Amino acid sequence: MAMEADSSSTKDDIGDSVDAGKGTIRMENIRKTFDNGEIVACADINLEINPTDFVVLLGPSGCGKTTTLRCLSGLDVPDSGHIYIGDEEMTYEKPKDRDLAFVFQSIALFPHMSVRKNIAFGLDMTTDMSKDEKNERVREVAEMLGIESMLDRSPDELSGGQQQRVSLGRAMVMEPAAFLLDEPFSALDAKLRDQMRVEVKQLQRELETAMIFVTHDQEEAMTLGDKIVVMDDARIQQIGSPYEIYNEPTNQFVASFIGSPSTNMLPVEVVSTGEGYDVVGDFFRFPLSDEQVDRYQGGEQGNVQLGVRPEYLQLDADEKLFDADVSVIEPHGARDAVHLTADDYDLTAVTPQEKIPGGTESVSVDFEIDQIWLFDGDGQRLL
Repeated sequence: MAMEADSSSTKDDIGDSVDAGKGTIRMENIRKTFDNGEIVACADINLEINPTDFVVLLGPSGCGKTTTLRCLSGLDVPDSGHIYIGDEEMTYEKPKDRDLAFVFQSIALFPHMSVRKNIAFGLDMTTDMSKDEKNERVREVAEMLGIESMLDRSPDELSGGQQQRVSLGRAMVMEPAAFLLDEPFSALDAKLRDQMRVEVKQLQRELETAMIFVTHDQEEAMTLGDKIVVMDDARIQQIGSPYEIYNEPTNQFVASFIGSPSTNMLPVEVVSTGEGYDVVGDFFRFPLSDEQVDRYQGGEQGNVQLGVRPEYLQLDADEKLFDADVSVIEPHGARDAVHLTADDYDLTAVTPQEKIPGGTESVSVDFEIDQIWLFDGDGQRLL
């Protein structure tokens, strides 16, 4: 239930009133299945969301991120596990009793209502606030979103970005404990998506209210989230900051999914030399440093995958590890993605603009050896 505010509320009052109802959100061992247990949508979901976190659930389609959000909102009921908002268990409570605001993928405004009435809809349904109090709350939110001059327009008179602001405003007036957003920018064009990301990030910081945002777009996740929850196959693979999941992936899936162009993966063996280990591929061999040997969590073994990000391939280097043919050079503004082939393996390097001139047929290649990862046959990180 939304809290009431008197007609003298200010923009700062919105944040202050939300603080009073804030609490940590916890999901413990959540499991959700469909079709009599045949389809596992979520398994062993354990997640803690602090009152001012911006959390992004990131993963490929079908990984369970939207189902996780729906369980949190109450739109889906988990098969097992517990959901707490503050100190209260909410696992089986109705959505209207959870003090959460859901912003859906489809904007879904009421076409016969003005912007003002669309924003005030939740207040009309769930509070006994006076008309003046509602109008003041709507005005404050519209001012924060930059749509105060559009309150008397109908939704079909607004652009896509303006409509999305109205959708956010409808959630904001409820002063929830947290906002749940399910791919809210997917229908917008690329430039408008970028603009809305900045606006939502600024808005979240101003409101100091938790946001849980679902996306399959890693760029969107990396730019928005303070805490990113990477999901695959119905399970959480890693939770961390954008820098942590990019620089220190816990497994091969995270290393491959995060980053564009994708991480290069090559099959190798790890061979003991008596004093350390060598990494041996089909067309290269190099020793691990003493520091890497200390961190390495496996022994001598085959069926290992070497991972190295494209920016850590050095082309035309003074020392070469192997030669590769140049397949395609893709300009990306200040940098180029250079696609290579070596011994029938495809690789990608990222270089400064035009470092490798068009028409180049082959290049020497080296790795920044201290930046490699090694993964075992199950995808778990060894180094």
